[in-house]
Amino acid sequence: MDTEQNNNINPKFLNPYNPQSTEDNIYKLWEDSGFFNPDVCIEKGVTDENAKPFSMVLPPPNVTGTLHVGHAAMLTIEDIMVRFARMQGKRTLWLPGTDHAAIATQSKVEKILEKEGIKKNDLGREEFLNRVNIFAQDSHDTIVSQMKKIGASVDWSREAFTLDGKRNLAVRTAFKKMYEDGLIYRGHRIVNWDPKGQTVISDDEVIHEERKAKMYTFKYSKDFPISIATTRPETKVGDTAVAVNPTDDRYKDFIGKTYTIEDFCGVKLNIKIIADESIDKDFGTGALGVTPAHSQIDAEMAGRHNLPTIQVINEYAKMIVGDERILNKKTTEARNVVVEWLRTEGLLEKEEDITQNISIAERTGGIVEPLPKLQWFINVNKPIKDRNNKTLKELMLDAVRSGGINIIPDRFEKVYYNWIENLRDWCISRQIWYGHRIPVWYKKTITNEELGINNENTKEIYCGINPPEDIENWDQDPDTLDTWFSSGLWTFSTLGWPDLNALDFKTYHPTNMLETGSDIIFFWVARMILMSTYLLGEVPFKNVYFHGLVRDAQGKKMSKSLGNAIDPLVVSEKYGADAVRMSLIIGTGPGNDSRMSEDKIRAYKNYANKLWNITRFVLSSTSNIKYDADFSEYTDIDKVLINERDEFLKETTKEMEEYKFYIVGEKIYQYTWTRFADVIIEESKNILLESDDKSKISRAQFLLDTLIKILKVLHPFMPFVTEEIWGMMPIDEKKLLIVEKWPI
Repeated sequence: MDTEQNNNINPKFLNPYNPQSTEDNIYKLWEDSGFFNPDVCIEKGVTDENAKPFSMVLPPPNVTGTLHVGHAAMLTIEDIMVRFARMQGKRTLWLPGTDHAAIATQSKVEKILEKEGIKKNDLGREEFLNRVNIFAQDSHDTIVSQMKKIGASVDWSREAFTLDGKRNLAVRTAFKKMYEDGLIYRGHRIVNWDPKGQTVISDDEVIHEERKAKMYTFKYSKDFPISIATTRPETKVGDTAVAVNPTDDRYKDFIGKTYTIEDFCGVKLNIKIIADESIDKDFGTGALGVTPAHSQIDAEMAGRHNLPTIQVINEYAKMIVGDERILNKKTTEARNVVVEWLRTEGLLEKEEDITQNISIAERTGGIVEPLPKLQWFINVNKPIKDRNNKTLKELMLDAVRSGGINIIPDRFEKVYYNWIENLRDWCISRQIWYGHRIPVWYKKTITNEELGINNENTKEIYCGINPPEDIENWDQDPDTLDTWFSSGLWTFSTLGWPDLNALDFKTYHPTNMLETGSDIIFFWVARMILMSTYLLGEVPFKNVYFHGLVRDAQGKKMSKSLGNAIDPLVVSEKYGADAVRMSLIIGTGPGNDSRMSEDKIRAYKNYANKLWNITRFVLSSTSNIKYDADFSEYTDIDKVLINERDEFLKETTKEMEEYKFYIVGEKIYQYTWTRFADVIIEESKNILLESDDKSKISRAQFLLDTLIKILKVLHPFMPFVTEEIWGMMPIDEKKLLIVEKWPI
């Protein structure tokens, strides 16, 4: 290479690639271009107005903190999908937003106030919500900044929030329709009560933690004929039956009899012996003490056998029956009292140490108490006239079984089906202040008792999108809706629904893809399918791509307590976002957990530098040759290289369309470094210096053309460095790389 050629190279190439001084500028370049917005792409002529749409909603991160490495993986996968679709010329929309995460956010703000010596009731509902909104906005701003650091090319002009005005209209509209169709009802049922958070939580918000416990085997009285076993003796003061298997010969003579226990630790019991096929006669004593008020399973059994329900524990996990020995005591204290009474009375037969799963409220850490409560529910088993008399469960199952929704990887289909088939009615009311208020009002003349499940005077209960006109005569229900109710509307509430004529709704729904973690298949994915198939009669998305967990280099789950957590923003600042993105993609198939380490990230920083150096050589070695996109005078040797390269590009495109990003990323890496740099470029050095003009021009055109194509196929994976290099490529009338056409 002569001195003149070296002098023509862009001065930036005189130094190694520096992501710290590049990435923010590149993201601003993209934002200023407007190309994240599909409307702008059409206006500027980079996308055809009649182009096939590709749409996807961002799983809205909770406004409770900062993004972690799992979010970074999600954003990377989705950004790859979106950038690929955009470069294919599709009308591409990636719609962002955040989730108010009601229980989690309220809990965080309450803890902040506690440090200030303030309780939420001291502030009142309105002032407390003002404090929550300030916290949520600050957290939102942090999250947006972090998303930009990762390179997420979302359409910020369409950003949504699950608790904003437009989403509130959608929530009220959906609630009213479900209420009028008889799918939403108010009734007494066993719910998961969080004594710490003082609210109901759904089955999916209960986690199970292994703890040591004791199993107690005993009789209610000395003349009671059957022994039972339990880990919660304090609940036995609420028993109304003992259930046995109808085929158990030990107990068949007792079935149907009722025994009165005058004194069970100060409480009178009437215990009926019932036969129920659900009882495992080989487990324990083969008999189960039935406590209908404090067990979902027992409540269902009580319904089958017409048993009474007696509540003995309140919302603060304290006893509400008995004498001074247990009354008003915490359940754990009452347990010790009852056990000691059983021991003293000679009724305790066996006491053994066991390990059991304790139900814990995911957000607050409180031990969940099953309690009978008057709450709002969605009936998942009621036939729906407008949907061919199918139930919500059937609609949810049909959406996947019919092929309307493709789940990637397909092993999660069985998980989905199993959950739907065992789905109970969904409790949607929450006893917290932050969230969508239930759009139901009660006439002020009606007492709470009259609002029970048997009240048929529906004229005195008003449900509407808007409040009643004579609002001063009505009280709104104080409860808020489960966060997942509003999140379930996400694919279409963000596109303009309930306005069915909204252009975005007509253009982009159903969305093409939902990419999310398999851990929220029940929380969110299933509920979006429920809402969309019921309200719209169509699926919310055509494909679901599940990613796994990001683990450390040894395969351990990352956590602050273990000290192995990697902050994606810290390592992005150190090595560049492109390196972080590649480390999160390569080696990880759909649904599988991935391993991440700083060594892995550092390797892809070196790859970015390699690409930078490759470009410097190619541009400096071909600086006196103008790139010709239509060049056809290639030598036979270069034609062989072109065929090899084009086969690589063909495979890459096919695998991108099959969502095999982990394979594509590895192939691009190997072709760029091992084949293009280490072999082809090394062989080209002599050709560019010594060969005849035909061979030299042919090889120069091949190198330039191949580098251009590498930059294009690598762009979805490493958008910052490729866009920076693209800006220095000697191409006439080039656009930003983000909207250049995918190489075919």
